[in-house]
Parts: sequence; C-alpha cells; structure tokens
Amino acid sequence: MITSTRRAAGVGALLAALAAGLAFPSTALADETDETRAPAPQVNLVLDVSGSMRERDIDGQSRMAAAKQAFNEVLDATPEEVRLGIRTLGADYPGDDRERGCEDTAQLYPVGPLDRTEAKTAVATLAPTGWTPIGPALLAAAGDFDGGTGADGATGSRRIVLISDGEDTCAPLDPCEVAREIAAKGIGLTIDTLGLVPNTRMRQQLSCIAEATGGTYTSIEHTDELTDRVNQLVDRAADPVVVPVAVEGADRCAGAPALTSGLYTDRQEFGQARWYRVEVAPGQEVRASVSVSADRAVAPHYGVLLRAVTASGREIVRGEAAGTGRTDVLSTGLRYPRPEAEDEDDENENENENETPETVCLQVTHSFSPASGVKTTPGLPLELTVDLVDGPSPASDVAAFGLGRGWWLLGALVLTGFVAGLLWGWVSRWRVAVWRTS
Repeated sequence: MITSTRRAAGVGALLAALAAGLAFPSTALADETDETRAPAPQVNLVLDVSGSMRERDIDGQSRMAAAKQAFNEVLDATPEEVRLGIRTLGADYPGDDRERGCEDTAQLYPVGPLDRTEAKTAVATLAPTGWTPIGPALLAAAGDFDGGTGADGATGSRRIVLISDGEDTCAPLDPCEVAREIAAKGIGLTIDTLGLVPNTRMRQQLSCIAEATGGTYTSIEHTDELTDRVNQLVDRAADPVVVPVAVEGADRCAGAPALTSGLYTDRQEFGQARWYRVEVAPGQEVRASVSVSADRAVAPHYGVLLRAVTASGREIVRGEAAGTGRTDVLSTGLRYPRPEAEDEDDENENENENETPETVCLQVTHSFSPASGVKTTPGLPLELTVDLVDGPSPASDVAAFGLGRGWWLLGALVLTGFVAGLLWGWVSRWRVAVWRTS
C-alpha cells in the first residue's frame, strides 16, 4: 500500500513538473513572438464624398453608390493582418464658405484592427456633400498611422489609397506639393490614386500625387475596376517590403553620414552634390547604385553621376547615365573591391593599414533642371543602395578597372596581326618578282 501510494505521488509530481515545463516555454515563446513579430501593414482609404459624387455615370449608378459597393467588397476581402482605416473629404460641409469647405476632412474609421460590420455601417452613412480638399485630406491621412515599429526598429508598410472624382478645390495648397512634402519626411509612405471618370487635368494631378511617393495612378470607369484595384492595393500592403531608411547626405565627405549595407532615401536639390561614407574592410567589395526621380516637369536632357572617392579626394571609380526625357527615373552604379595584402612581407610591413577599414566617399550629383515656373523645393527624390560583400578571391581576381588580364589577349592579337602583315607583304613581293621574270 505504501509503495502504491508513493508511486502515485511520484507520478503526480512528474505530471505536475511536465505541465509546468510545458507552460513556461509556451509563455516564453509567446512573449518572444510578440517581441519579434513584424509590424502590421497599414492602409488608409481616403474617399472623396464631394457633391460631384452624385453623378450617375458608372454602370448606371452614382459614383457614390459605386464607391460604397466597392468598399463593402474590399472590407470583406481585407487580409486579417492588415490594419485598415477610412478617411473622408468633403463629407460634412454643404455650404459655400471656401475656408470651411477646405477643412472638411474627417477620420471615418481609425487605422487599426478591422471590425468589418462597424466599418461597413460607417460607409453606409455617407452622402455626397461638399468640397474637394485633397491636400488637407492627405496631410491628415499621413498623421492617421500609429507609427508602430518592430523589435529591430523597422516599420511596417504604410499606404494611402486616394479615390476621387475631381481636382482639388482648395488651391493654393497644391496636393502634389503636399505629396512631395510627405515623401521628403522619409517615413516610407506610399500614396496610390484612383480617378473616377477622370478628365485630363484631374488625371495629371492624381498622377503627380502618386509619382511623388512612388505610388500608382489608375483611371476607373466601372465598379468592378474600382473593387479589383483597391483589393490589389490592400493586398500589396500585406506583402513583405523593404522600407528605405531616411538619411540626409552632406555637402562634403568629412561630414557625411556613414552607411552600411541597406536601402536609403534622400532628397537632392537642383545643382547640389550629396556625400555619403562607407567603411570598406580589406577583402570586401562595395557595390553602390543610385536612382534619381524627376517627380515634376524638368528639361529634356539630364544626367546622374555616382563617384567613389578616397578620403583624400582621389577618384577611385565612377558610374554615370544620361537621359533625354524618355523616362523620369535615371539610375547608375559602381563597384570597388578592396584587395587584401598580396604577400606575407607586405602584410608584415603594413599590418595596421591592412586591418583598418578604408573610408570610401560616395558623391551623387545630377544635371536635372526644372522647367519654367516649376518649384525647386523640396529636392528630387534619391534612392541609394549600398551592398558590402566579400571581394573576389586572389586566385580568380581580375583587375576591377581597365582591361586587367585582357592585356594578354590584346597583345597576342597585335603580335598575330604584325606577323600576318609581314608574311602577306613577303608573299606579295615574291609574286610580283615572279610575274616580272616570267
């Protein structure tokens, strides 16, 4: 009896220990998951509810009815991981006071976990009302995001989807300039625009807003087009993205920010040079590329130059590209492998120098010039990619610049040509001599 009791007690203790052991790791795992989980993607739908949305020219129904139908379908299809919000413009003030009309933007549903029923109920109450304050609505929409970051400091994707059927009516606050200001903040925010039954001026304005932040513009003529496009943009927000890190280049190398491998974004004024620094260890290779976007009207001929320079000012290598107005993005790149010590004596003599990272200065310049009457600020968007990798091994190394071992081939070709020329001349003279004697 005593043995049975002890055995039962031992089994009970073992089960308790196993239960505790299973409970604690699961809690720790949950905590670890919470800490390392990537930030949720966020989407803010900005809907034009101005008076012109009463027009009945989309599949026999009003533009407002088409938008409501599309929103209901989008809300049903929104992925669980997406934090979605809805903001309106022109939904509340029906009067003629321009100042009040240009303040008419409101958060209909806050950016956060989606309650589909509540969001649909809020959309159902909308009725076409007032003005079209696109600029003020974009400024407010950019502030609707919670700004959450992950454990590594990364931010999730942030996307504004603007749906409008007309141009902004609140100039001089130009919505295109507002979009450029948002992009200049370097917060990784993309604005996509959709134009309902657009005219030329409206298409130009919405395209400019989208291009300023790397977004897209789409013309909409039918309800199913609106539903499909908004669904695509919401789904795209859930895709993994690399958000560029905002950095501010200097006017000289000495004060330039130090960069490591990554993707960076900056703004560059017309006629301005931007400098950045990269520390390259022995045996490493730095690969850099830069893209400059013309987000406004510019003269048709332009170029971009990326230079790698030593700290003392000696140019190492450069990459350059030119354009003639056929594209609004210009890119170029370069690579510089830093060799290791070639032999043992060299290593002993220059041990400290060979172990110290070399400062490589990257200079970006461009020759874009603004068209007449175009604002020059903020500067043009610049995207810089830096990659530090292991350089080529000595056994397979080929000189990074010039012809390298290609000189051997060139020499062989020159020698072959020289010998062939001598032989051909000798044969020609022999044939002439034979012809004369005959």
